[in-house]
Amino acid sequence: MEQIKPEIAERIIKLEEKFKNSGQDMGSYLDGLLYDKYLTYWDYINLDTLLSLQKTKTHFPDEEIFITYHQITELYFKLIIHEQKQIIEAEQLSASFFIEKVNRLNRYFRILINSFDVMIKGMDRHQFLQFRMALLPASGFQSAQFRMIEIYSTPMEHLIPFAERKNFNKNFPLEELFNNLYWKKGGIDLATREKTLTLKQFELRYTPRFMRIANEVKGKTIYHRYLDLPEDDQNNKILKEALRTFDVNANVNWLLMHIGAAHRYLNKDNVTIEATGGTNWKDFLPPSFQKNSFFPNLWSEEEFNNWGKEWVTHLFNNDK
Repeated sequence: MEQIKPEIAERIIKLEEKFKNSGQDMGSYLDGLLYDKYLTYWDYINLDTLLSLQKTKTHFPDEEIFITYHQITELYFKLIIHEQKQIIEAEQLSASFFIEKVNRLNRYFRILINSFDVMIKGMDRHQFLQFRMALLPASGFQSAQFRMIEIYSTPMEHLIPFAERKNFNKNFPLEELFNNLYWKKGGIDLATREKTLTLKQFELRYTPRFMRIANEVKGKTIYHRYLDLPEDDQNNKILKEALRTFDVNANVNWLLMHIGAAHRYLNKDNVTIEATGGTNWKDFLPPSFQKNSFFPNLWSEEEFNNWGKEWVTHLFNNDK
């Protein structure tokens, strides 16, 4: 019998100690290794399942682009939330750790923003205007993960509609703040002033989860964790710039990509086509109207007064 190499024997001893401490038998685990199949790439990422999830509702070919892109987007949102939680839950938060995590947030958003040409230029307009009717009342408005990104990023009083924001503060009950969040205005029918079915479904499905998260992160959002840093770390120029970039990516650039898509597909001959779900996107999406900022303390008054305006001008001057 071939002699066991010392480095292998050392690992076996460590494994035996590990399983002993957990109350398990190492021999059983070794049997499991002997019987287990080799792992394959397709099994590890559940490729067959993943590729089976694009269940289109119509026969139009470009609907597959539409649903696949939105699924990819939600996966990136999952990664963003994954990084946010690490910042929020860190017991000893340093500027270097904070910077690394916010850089990851910006990387994910940059990929999403740069990929939005798939939506803006990558689908046939005629097909889109037909297959979208089979998707009612579903809407991208109902992306719960994006709302979670907002809740993890900043206190709810920063997410009140700009025109009403001065009437609210951090001392208001979370339930009242939640009931007045800016995005709820996007789910109001302009003719009846009633909630659309899209908003009603969304609230019914996700309000308990949103409120649970809001209570969990009260006083511990990304905004609060930054303010809890020592003054020298708060003044770290790299960290401040990373947070400012994250703010612009989430609250300006990402929204403008959606406006670009809506402008292409829902505007023609100066006639606006209603968005899926009846969301009033012209009032809801423009960042210069909402003036949402996760970190308003990092911007000057002049910058905030011009929030999103220069990007809107650039977008519509180039969307020809």
